[in-house]
Amino acid sequence: MTKIIALFNQSGGVGKTTLTMNLGYHLVLNKNRVLLIDIDPQASLTTFMGIDSEELEQTIYESVVGEEPLPIIQQINGLDLVPANINLSAAELELVSSLMREVRLKNALNSVVDNYDFILIDCPPSLGILTVLSLVAATHVLVPIQTQFKSFQGTDLLLNTVARLRKAANRNLEIAGFIPTMFDSRTAQETRTYNAIKDQLSPLATVYQPIPRSIVFPDASEKRVPLALHQSRHPAVDVMKKIVKKLEQL
Repeated sequence: MTKIIALFNQSGGVGKTTLTMNLGYHLVLNKNRVLLIDIDPQASLTTFMGIDSEELEQTIYESVVGEEPLPIIQQINGLDLVPANINLSAAELELVSSLMREVRLKNALNSVVDNYDFILIDCPPSLGILTVLSLVAATHVLVPIQTQFKSFQGTDLLLNTVARLRKAANRNLEIAGFIPTMFDSRTAQETRTYNAIKDQLSPLATVYQPIPRSIVFPDASEKRVPLALHQSRHPAVDVMKKIVKKLEQL
């Protein structure tokens, strides 16, 4: 069965988009067929993949608002992409009165889901309708958490959101795990936060090895390539490989 994984955290700046692209790339290296979906109006994933969002005639917007087929851009470093642009920012208002709006993305995926082993959805950093669409369509939710106290404190709200959606709209939604991000082991506060993440969240789902803080991530994003293509021997590459192996076992 295709695994549809929504990468979600209502807090911004946790490395969600970077993870989406890099985990997708390592899944491809393991011979998986992978589709990335950008459903964030900021369109960062689209940009990171080397696409100029302003020049796009069709994006995920037309699929969730106009119920048109998904516009898939194929084979960018082995990955397929459904892009986004700023037009998506209007979708929240336009979908308010739409019938069965929560299943718009799920319905759009029905025609392509069998073509992929993994579909990774880069959610916006909010609890709005676009995130709801993503979690309703997903089989799993994967949660990046920055190893900062404030980011960790917001986890309760996130888990409550997932619990409500399980009851109301997607009873089969599972938590694929928690990925601590931007971790600096030299900092006592971040080490305490990482230990708290492991202690409190491990009973709920896997807490993966943390992604180290590094300037190479923005460097790779600026070059529009995954980290493994930019600096293949960076320690974070091995961490990504280990996470992907566990995702393949979901």
